[in-house]
Amino acid sequence: MTSKERVLTAFARHTPDRVPINYMANDGIDRRLKAHFGLRPDDTEGLRQALGVDFRGVEAPYRGLKLHEDVPQRGVKVDDWGIHRRWVEHETGGYWDYCDFPLREATVEEVAAWPMPSPDDFDYRLVADECKRNREYAVYTGGPGQADVINKAGMLRGTDQALIDLITEDPAGMLLTRRRTDIQLEVLRRTLEAAKGGIDFLWMGEDLGSQIAPLISLDLYRKHIRPIHQKFVDLAKSFGIPVMVHSCGSSSWAYEDMIDMGIGIVDTLQPEATHMAPEYLKKTFGGRLAFHGCISTAGPVAMGTVEETIAYCKATLDAMMPGGGYCFAPTHQLQDNSPTENAVAMYDTARRHGTY
Repeated sequence: MTSKERVLTAFARHTPDRVPINYMANDGIDRRLKAHFGLRPDDTEGLRQALGVDFRGVEAPYRGLKLHEDVPQRGVKVDDWGIHRRWVEHETGGYWDYCDFPLREATVEEVAAWPMPSPDDFDYRLVADECKRNREYAVYTGGPGQADVINKAGMLRGTDQALIDLITEDPAGMLLTRRRTDIQLEVLRRTLEAAKGGIDFLWMGEDLGSQIAPLISLDLYRKHIRPIHQKFVDLAKSFGIPVMVHSCGSSSWAYEDMIDMGIGIVDTLQPEATHMAPEYLKKTFGGRLAFHGCISTAGPVAMGTVEETIAYCKATLDAMMPGGGYCFAPTHQLQDNSPTENAVAMYDTARRHGTY
């Protein structure tokens, strides 16, 4: 099978020739993997080839003016949505963490005036060519940050305030979510139109769980988040493509609603969280959902030996492969504390042990 055929077969909950493979990683481990395979630091495609990755992403890049200024004296980078990030180093690398939360106490008027990218300022001209260049692969647009309510609102208002907004229906918080998701929806619509049928699925997301329980009630999800997500699902349906939704933590409590909405693939599948073990997911939802993820970035890949990594990946494959419908991927981006040899063993195991 081609990569595209392999992924779409798995998404349809059938059995491909082998388990499809995907890859996400932080910069530190990404650089080490490229060095391991003798690749240049910028050779992202070469690394995908070396690991056997079946997925490719396509997006329309933003070409508008810079809407928010960085804060160089504090080392803070600010993106075009106004989200503030600062670099935090640790013993194995580092990451960009969210900070400042500039709209934490914003009024409705301040949220209404907050600069956000216009759909007119994205460049859709190269989307079709990118799709053609990657036509042998499963091409997606979007990602875990598309259509998310709690995450992005939390990056601008703080997670505590984002959750309070949902409970109290704070007008400023509600407006922030409407403005941002309406823009995302329109950018995706124009991207799908520009792709001329070259995009195979839409990836969207929302983190709905902690390690031990849901972050919000099912009633609150149905009231505020599901209607927003339904717009994105309906957009994908109008283009005849499936939807994969990312959700961290204990999220399976929402899967029945997702199935009802028309979502066909669930991503992340953090196995250490409550009701997220591979065996539980396969038994409860297998045949109704396809799965993408399950390889913990906090388990043996990060903390164990090569032998433990191989055994762990084999056990996950043994649980998720029967009957098809599984794509092998890390639950989140591989972290810098993952030894290079473990990450290599992880993908080698997927290719060797993931064949039907």
